[in-house]
Amino acid sequence: MVMRIGDTLRRAMLLLAVAASGAVAQTAGMPGVKDIWQPAPTPAGGLSWALLESTRVIDRRDAHAMVFSRPGFPATVAALAGRRVIVAGYMMPLDPTAGQKHFVLLGYPPGCPYHLHAMPNQFVEVYAARPIPLDETNRTVIAGTLRLTGQDESGIFYRLDDARRG
Repeated sequence: MVMRIGDTLRRAMLLLAVAASGAVAQTAGMPGVKDIWQPAPTPAGGLSWALLESTRVIDRRDAHAMVFSRPGFPATVAALAGRRVIVAGYMMPLDPTAGQKHFVLLGYPPGCPYHLHAMPNQFVEVYAARPIPLDETNRTVIAGTLRLTGQDESGIFYRLDDARRG
């Protein structure tokens, strides 16, 4: 069976989302535990991660306990569909190349694999018009056309098309 890159990405993101939901639940409400992971600062005129995170994650489990997620977009997010937006985040490359045309923009800095912050409302799948230089350590500002996705329970809620460095 031949799998497309998009299918592989969707499966990987879904697995990350499942793992992250467990990690978040373990530290939520623990007295004296301060979460040092903060989302990327909002660029001037850009979208905040707080707004993107306002989308509800609606999970369901199948007969094998596999989790499927779809979005519950609030009106403030739904109004942005198809509009050109700017968002800042941290690049997660999907190819081992210096220029990325298809990558994931994470809302939170990448960290230890045991401390994941990759809920479906905390990252954006990016399709760039031209390769964007890979930078895995610094905040990157990206502009593109926002597509609201995920109704197919893929676990990917946001996509930027025709993206460029912002």
